Amino acid sequence: ASLAQAQATRTWVSGVGDDVNPCSRTAPCKTYACAISKTATNGEISTLDPGGFGAVTITKGMTIDGTAGAGFGSILASGTSGVIINDVSGNAVVTLRNLSINGASTTAGSGIRFLAGKALIVEDCDIFGFTGTGTVGRGISVELTAGPRNVVIKDTNITNCTTGVRIGTTSSLVAAVLDNVNIDASGNQVAGTTGVELAAGGFATLRDCTISRFQNGINNTGGANSGAALLGTTLFSNVTGLNAGASTARSSKSAFLLNDTAVSLAGGAFNSGCDNFFNGNTTEVSGGGITNNCVK
Repeated sequence: ASLAQAQATRTWVSGVGDDVNPCSRTAPCKTYACAISKTATNGEISTLDPGGFGAVTITKGMTIDGTAGAGFGSILASGTSGVIINDVSGNAVVTLRNLSINGASTTAGSGIRFLAGKALIVEDCDIFGFTGTGTVGRGISVELTAGPRNVVIKDTNITNCTTGVRIGTTSSLVAAVLDNVNIDASGNQVAGTTGVELAAGGFATLRDCTISRFQNGINNTGGANSGAALLGTTLFSNVTGLNAGASTARSSKSAFLLNDTAVSLAGGAFNSGCDNFFNGNTTEVSGGGITNNCVK
C-alpha cells in the first residue's frame, strides 16, 4: 500500500486525462493541482497535449512544464490567481516553464504570486489579462515576507496587466533578473499602470527587455532600499520611462524613446554609461541630473 501511494519524480497531465489516474505517462491526470499532489518534492510535471489544467497553489519545490511542441499548458484564471507559491519552509525552488496564464481581463487575482519560498524561475511563459488594481492585477507579484530570495524571469511576455511585474519583500531583499522580457500594457499610458514596480527590498536587473505604454515603465516605490539596473533595455511610449524616485538607477546600452519623461528623480541618482540612447522624449530627465560613468 505504501508503494502504491508513493509520489513520482515525474508526473504527466493531458487534456483528456483523468484525476483518478496515477499521473503516469500512460495514465495522465487532468489538472495540475492533482498532479502536484502526486509529484515528489523537486519533481516535475510534464504536459502531454494541449489543455486547460487549472489554477494551482504550490507548497514545495517543483517544475511545471507546459512542454513546447505537442503540449500546451494553459491556466485560465478568471477571477482568481493562476499560480500561488507559498512554501512556508522557505526552501522551495519553483520553475514554471512554457505556460499560458490567462486572467480573462477580470479584476481579481494575479498571474503568479510568490508569497514564500527560496526562488522562483519563470521561463517562456505568456501571462495576460489581469486587470485589477491594488494588490491584484499583476502579471507576476513577488510579495515575500522573508529574504534574501531570488527571482528569474526569462523569455516571457506579460501583456494587458495593470502591473507587469512587482518585486518586493518586507524583510531583507529580493534580487530579480529579467532577461528578454516583453511587458506591454496593451493600452495607452493608462493612469495607475506600471511595467515593473520595485517596492521595498526589491532590486532588479533588466537585460534586453522592452517595457511600453504604461504610466510608469519602471516605478521605484521602495526608496533607497530598492533599485533598477538596465542593460540593453528599451522604455518606449510611457508617461514616465523610469521613475527612480529616491533610489540609484543604473543604465547602459538602453533606449528611452518617445516617453513624456524619460527619467524622473526625486532625490535619487541616475548613473549612466556612455552608450544610452535618448530620443523623442518630451523631457529627458526631471528632478535631477545624469551622472555619467564613462570608463575609457
